[in-house]
Amino acid sequence: MTESAAATADDLFRVGSREFTSRLLVGTGKYRDLDQTRDAIETSGAEIVTVAIRRTNIGQNPDEPNLLDVISPERYTLLPNTAGCFNAEDAIRTCRLARELLDGHNLVKLEVLGDEKTLYPDVFETVKAAETLVAEGFDVMVYTTDDPLLAKRLEDIGCLAIMPLAAPIGSGLGIQNRYNIREIVENATVPVLVDAGVGTASDAAIAMELGCDGVLMNTAIAAANDPVMMASAMRHAIIGGRQAFLAGRMAPRRYASASSPQTGLFFS
Repeated sequence: MTESAAATADDLFRVGSREFTSRLLVGTGKYRDLDQTRDAIETSGAEIVTVAIRRTNIGQNPDEPNLLDVISPERYTLLPNTAGCFNAEDAIRTCRLARELLDGHNLVKLEVLGDEKTLYPDVFETVKAAETLVAEGFDVMVYTTDDPLLAKRLEDIGCLAIMPLAAPIGSGLGIQNRYNIREIVENATVPVLVDAGVGTASDAAIAMELGCDGVLMNTAIAAANDPVMMASAMRHAIIGGRQAFLAGRMAPRRYASASSPQTGLFFS
């Protein structure tokens, strides 16, 4: 193995005390059925799988199909999320329920939405919920806007990862404000992951090239014409984007620069 390949192999993604080799996190919603869910997630190479506790059965409804039948907690790290919560109280209650259902599991993704039309984060309720959950011993990965000041505030509260949106949830618009994402990355001491708005593989690669530690997505894979193939594309985009970031891109120039040297020519 070359030195550069070894460096990439040792480039682990860390959230708190947990370590992962994959920097792609995926959701479980919007697939045709549980079989497609399983196949796409396996192909993605993801090790962290987020689950909407208020919308997904993980055992609370014994007479319904159980997501855990295809997404085993022994193979994947489950990331319960508070999707569908519109105030801090509901989000806190949902995280407590997840911890009870998953035998003390304390890693959660916090999202508190402002309204059903935009699904934009309610930053005031998000901060309130984060303060309570951190105080109760939860390891909080938090979905938020791309506001650098808010991102720092959530880190200071004790959130283990900051997850700014690239664009509205499910929009597929890609990263709309690269400057803000880069600003958050450069000022954070915890992992930063783009969450929401990714539409295709190039969006994921750009997020990684900006220095993000990972990307979380659901609709971009599940709503593709071929979700399993898109899962594969996203897997490679994350790896390629991360390697490009580590390699360091060439400095952009305003003018052309010949690829071949101008000295030592055989003919003049």
